[in-house]
Amino acid sequence: MLLFLGGLALLAIGYFTYGKLVDRIVGPDDRPTPATRCADGVDFMILPTWKAMLIQLLNIAGIGPVIGVILGIKYGTAAFWIIPVGNIIGGSVHDFVSAMMSMRADGANLPELMRRTCGRFFYGIFSVFMCFLLLLVVAVFINVPASLLDKGFFPQYEFFWIAVAVVFVYYIIATFFPIDQIIGRFYPVFGAVLLLGTLAIFIKLMIDAGQDHSLLLESAEFKANMFTAPKQPILPMLFVTIACGILSGFHATQSPIITRTLKSERDARRCFYGMMVLEGVIAMVWAGAALAIYNHSPALMKQNPNYVLTQITDHFLGSWVGGVTIISVVILAVTSGDTAMRSLRLSLAEMFHVPQQKLVNRVLLCLPLILLTIVLLYWSNRNAQSFNILWNYFAWGNQVLAAATLMGASIWLVSLKKAAIITLAPGMFMTFIVSTYILWIAPERGNGAYGCGIALQYAYCCGIVIAVAAAIASICIGLQKRKLNDPEWLAKK
Repeated sequence: MLLFLGGLALLAIGYFTYGKLVDRIVGPDDRPTPATRCADGVDFMILPTWKAMLIQLLNIAGIGPVIGVILGIKYGTAAFWIIPVGNIIGGSVHDFVSAMMSMRADGANLPELMRRTCGRFFYGIFSVFMCFLLLLVVAVFINVPASLLDKGFFPQYEFFWIAVAVVFVYYIIATFFPIDQIIGRFYPVFGAVLLLGTLAIFIKLMIDAGQDHSLLLESAEFKANMFTAPKQPILPMLFVTIACGILSGFHATQSPIITRTLKSERDARRCFYGMMVLEGVIAMVWAGAALAIYNHSPALMKQNPNYVLTQITDHFLGSWVGGVTIISVVILAVTSGDTAMRSLRLSLAEMFHVPQQKLVNRVLLCLPLILLTIVLLYWSNRNAQSFNILWNYFAWGNQVLAAATLMGASIWLVSLKKAAIITLAPGMFMTFIVSTYILWIAPERGNGAYGCGIALQYAYCCGIVIAVAAAIASICIGLQKRKLNDPEWLAKK
């Protein structure tokens, strides 16, 4: 109980202390924002700050802070301190600094930011990788809400493919329309449902844990079934299993959507650092609920996390309120999936210089994306193994994106003579994590992902070397840009 509550307190303290330090280092000011410089009535327009904050929260939250932590808490109560620490010095910094980079570059999307920091060669590789990852995100975030609707509300019917079609059609509509017409109107309502559902879980969890403190401890039955080495070592597996809540590369693809709607740079800390901290709170609540349900019913540790989610809501809230909470989780997935597709459209438009004011341009750009998503949906639902493969590559690809973004942010900060350690340290750690994961993982080691399959101790050594090399390269590139006074990073007053 104390570890759980301490983790929540640490998130709040971190926002008001480390968050202010990071804000001071980056230095938001009163220069015109992309929303005023580039207003187009579609993607660039000023929205109220409270609305931009809610949209950002729903964009980044996805299903990670729920499904991810239902899996991640199986590594034990260490997650209760890893989540807040990682969030404060890693995920929130990642979201805030990458957003500020975008604001200073007229709302540029992540591939363009990588071109400016890392050069054209890396930009080409990174762009292909990111677009493929976003397609995976769209497919995953259609599958999961459709599955939850099917199993949670219509278990007696074959509803899954109908739900898939409904969710996908919504994604397409939300992608085409200006941001204030669909996303801007409905997200505040969705955000309220999400926060109320999470609050309901938290209150009931506190009542139950107050009566039985063992619910938030590792019971003997829990320890017998929890993830442990050698098949599930915390390093690297926990940081690939729990992304949203700690650190997620996907967030940097979403932030430019909001950088194009802010009236002032001074709102960035609340919108990006603050909303990531709030996502960490959501992750902590669901991690606590998952630990409690596993202690109550240890057999659930061997069940699919989607099924565990329905059991958590039924156990803590009953069928009616539990159903509302499941809807809030569906909203989490849907409101990240639609903006993932929007981000993909915007990134491709930026790469191929396709203006987006006209609806016909948006439709033509999205047609191949729609076809590719349909192919992914068909393949991933052929059997359970296909979806597991899709999820695994989405999971580690997401963290590769985070490592690359943090290193790009470090180049930017070095070039501007700012304290790059705030991004360099988490960037090195995440580079170590993804390098170790790719070098160590193999199908026989747990989750079916393909990697090099080398011994863990050797993967650790190689991961350290790769992380140090990436850091040195980032510093050198940043110093070179500083020396050349790279015009692409000159402040626009």
